[in-house]
Amino acid sequence: MQHDALYYPSPSRRMASFGRRGMIATSQPLAAQVGMRILQQGGNAVDAAIASAAALTVVEPTSNGIGSDVFAIVWMDGKLHGLNASGPAPAGATIEAVKALGHERMPKHGMIPVTVPGAPAAWSALSERFGKLAFAELLAPAIELAEQGFPVSPIVHQMWEEAFHNYSAYDEAAFTPWLDTFAPAGHAPRPGELWSSPGHASTLRAIADTKGQAFYTGELADKLDAFFREHGGLLRKEDLARFEPEWVEPIGTRYRGHDIWEIPPNGSGMIALQALGMLERMGDEVRDPVETLHRRIEATKLAYVDGLEHITERDQMKPSVEQMLADDYLTSRAKLIGERALDPVHGNPIKGGTVYLATADADGNMVSFIQSNFAGFGSGIVVPGTGISLQNRGWSFSLDPEQANALAPGKRTYHTIIPGFITRDGQAVGPFGVMGGFMQPQGHVQVITAMLDEHLNPQAALDVPRWKWTEGRTVEVEPHFPDHLALALARRGHKIVKAADTISFGRGQIILRDSETGVLSGGTEPRTDGAVLPW
Repeated sequence: MQHDALYYPSPSRRMASFGRRGMIATSQPLAAQVGMRILQQGGNAVDAAIASAAALTVVEPTSNGIGSDVFAIVWMDGKLHGLNASGPAPAGATIEAVKALGHERMPKHGMIPVTVPGAPAAWSALSERFGKLAFAELLAPAIELAEQGFPVSPIVHQMWEEAFHNYSAYDEAAFTPWLDTFAPAGHAPRPGELWSSPGHASTLRAIADTKGQAFYTGELADKLDAFFREHGGLLRKEDLARFEPEWVEPIGTRYRGHDIWEIPPNGSGMIALQALGMLERMGDEVRDPVETLHRRIEATKLAYVDGLEHITERDQMKPSVEQMLADDYLTSRAKLIGERALDPVHGNPIKGGTVYLATADADGNMVSFIQSNFAGFGSGIVVPGTGISLQNRGWSFSLDPEQANALAPGKRTYHTIIPGFITRDGQAVGPFGVMGGFMQPQGHVQVITAMLDEHLNPQAALDVPRWKWTEGRTVEVEPHFPDHLALALARRGHKIVKAADTISFGRGQIILRDSETGVLSGGTEPRTDGAVLPW
């Protein structure tokens, strides 16, 4: 029996979308249309994902860009494949060098936190290994959007306005190209206002024509190098030239008869797996909604303490991934969950800027894809005339050499962006993801439990009011989170804070395939301008 007594999502948003020949779910309708256009031109799920991702750099620049990083999980020909396209710190990025520039901790904005962007290389690698259509054909719709412009959507405007105030507060010349590119009229584009970027279109065309090489070894790499040298940055053309995405084996855990998969560290997907693993070892869900919520929050907190303390490059982790997902360890962690809220020592999760998309085609192929500039537009650095908005992933590095995530040349930082995937009995169930900085593992736990414990369809699972652990015993909840549940959690020792808006609680997409009929069901995020398009 389906039971949704925990939250009572809005009935108007609870119906999933259904399709048979394909499905695209993204945070922007125009990007979803691009993906569907590629499917209908004979492309597969990977082609559609690449095309949608490129389009999202145009229509949602508030969260991602050509200078983003990428993680992807691909189900192709009956097997899962993982791609880690997060870039390392530049060769000149030492703790000593950053401190010599006057920083006691990694800055959030500017030249210093920029690491090697992975997005163009990810698009090319995915296309070369799995794509059906020509790479240039996949980027053509994004080029068209950048050249001709598009009307800005309401949620994107809201995030754009915040970024404008953030970056216009800096008086360094390095931020001027961001203002010239994204606020040419002296303000953030308003809802419905047309915005275009000829430089963005030109850059995408160069990437399309060279399968990404222009960005890493060619003309675009030269422009990046020159701009960073001019403004005291650390990134160099040699750093770009050395970069290659890494194909990885996804890591997983068993939950309610399903296998839940994530990209291994340096990504933070292990946090979601640990939390779900603890909940699995506590047995079946109880019928008491307060106890259910309490358990999920506590398991997530315990997992986050571990993740924030230990996650870094996989080969540098102590303890190892295998030790942290071991049955005896997760069982021992689950036993710490009692009647009262715990007060963990580590962790202060923050919101971020990311896009997540999911695709599926008629042949059973599916893609879980996430692309991010990290915090909003990222570093605030745009290479003049190119539309290349660069991420600020280096912000996550520590300048304490004793920390697991200490800055070092060529090292990849702890990464918040995590695509998820579900299988059952060796068959694909489907991709899922919830973007939003450190909210992401928490969002994964919440949508998985909603679907596999409450048996909600993908749309209903995304509609459920969310909670977000921030630090200690503090848990933020959305404005429409039920008061009776918030009060009951407070009586258990949780410090409940009602948030003013919903943006920081993540924005997700889900596509599931019925194993018997092949029918696709999908949901899109009510907290953004998203769209799920069935075929």
